[in-house]
Amino acid sequence: MFSGKSEELIRRLRRAEIAGQRALIIKPTIDNRYDVGHVVSHAGARMRAVTASSSHEVERLAAGYDAVGIDEVQFFDDGVVDAIDILVESGTRVVAAGLAQDFRGLPFGAMPTLLCVAEFVDKLEAVCHRCGGPATMTQRLIDGEPAPFDGETIQVGALDSYEARCRACHSVGDGAGYRSRRENAIAAHAPTATA
Repeated sequence: MFSGKSEELIRRLRRAEIAGQRALIIKPTIDNRYDVGHVVSHAGARMRAVTASSSHEVERLAAGYDAVGIDEVQFFDDGVVDAIDILVESGTRVVAAGLAQDFRGLPFGAMPTLLCVAEFVDKLEAVCHRCGGPATMTQRLIDGEPAPFDGETIQVGALDSYEARCRACHSVGDGAGYRSRRENAIAAHAPTATA
């Protein structure tokens, strides 16, 4: 959060338009924070967008475009990986922006797979709301306190619900056993090797 992901997505799609390419931004239907018909960064940059509720819709809406941006890609179903692959195979340039980890620090949606198969990856950093250092974690707050580990994963919000935090300042409510629960959850997401 607050690292400039949406702003960078807008910048790249505007460059495609300047180059004469047909460009489109798609965002998940669930993202209604600022404006349903636009992607809007926390800094106020905006670009027209369409919404989709599934990876199949992403693929359908993007057909025929030269460059496609997908904002908040972590909110789409796992099929978004295949949809992006189909678009790329057809010659479409795809720029996907999203959070790699949820508020617990666990892999978020299809992002782990997308990070592995992407040709290029830019990881942006925010500024920690506590210490001012480089922030790579998302801190969810409920009444100013860290959200519990077993809280809902998806809760769309802005500054009042979330803060950018560095690893040292990040915490999750119900701190007892947090590290072991996080390690167990990460192990559950890890791919298994077969001989």
